[in-house]
Amino acid sequence: MSQNLDSMTHPSFETSLTELRGVLDACITLAPAVEAAGQAIITSILNGGKLLTCGNGGSAADALHLAEELVGRYHIERRALPGLCLNADPTAITCICNDYGYEQVFARGVQALGRCGDVLVGFTTSGNSANVIAAFDAAAGLGLTTVLLAGRDGGQARGLCHHEIIVPSNNTARIQEIHTFVLHQWLEAIDATSWPELLP
Repeated sequence: MSQNLDSMTHPSFETSLTELRGVLDACITLAPAVEAAGQAIITSILNGGKLLTCGNGGSAADALHLAEELVGRYHIERRALPGLCLNADPTAITCICNDYGYEQVFARGVQALGRCGDVLVGFTTSGNSANVIAAFDAAAGLGLTTVLLAGRDGGQARGLCHHEIIVPSNNTARIQEIHTFVLHQWLEAIDATSWPELLP
């Protein structure tokens, strides 16, 4: 039987906003990890490395958001920076999924494009996304610095990465909202960095 839409309830804007404020307050303890991960990204790029990102669903949008702001720009005019989202190419995704299975979709990208000194940022609200975990495993074998953005208790990905930002919430929407806030903080730090121009 279909549910009557008029009978469905959802939290009010005020209720959601109050919940978000509570999560934001609890995230103050994440500041050192956020700053350290942001500095790792900056250091990598200054040393000739690049940023790889990945995620599924809404987290795929976060991964794409972070990478495209590097190649384009955030607030200030600066040179283009190397950011590549592993979930951005549907031809690569469908090829890898067809031949190797979805669990390997990001690991293959890391193996193809990752180099020692690069940074991999993986977004997974549950911390249990098998393909993100496989990407971290591949990155570890190649000498990449790894950054986890997760929520809840960090899931199976907890303890696998050099830098871990685990949002203290069980609400996927609130976790993703904080992830966006975190990546914007990184972009602010990137904008505040003096970037040498590339040689012609």
